[in-house]
Amino acid sequence: MKIDWKKRIEINPDILGGKAVIKGTRVPVEVIVGGLAGGMTIEEVCREYRIKEEDVRAALAYATETLSEEYLIAVSN
Repeated sequence: MKIDWKKRIEINPDILGGKAVIKGTRVPVEVIVGGLAGGMTIEEVCREYRIKEEDVRAALAYATETLSEEYLIAVSN
């Protein structure tokens, strides 16, 4: 099932300089993903940042979609 991250993630230039955050909070997606990458469980992230599991899953969906649209150009020296 595809998660519609747009219901839970917002990008607003007036909030943290336009970083992607959980709606209604100032919790950046990068902090959530970084916590998980650092070994935190979803439950620990939710407790630490006072967000819901659906918020964490939305952050992961956002990160996945963003990375899938990223293009790299190889430059030789």
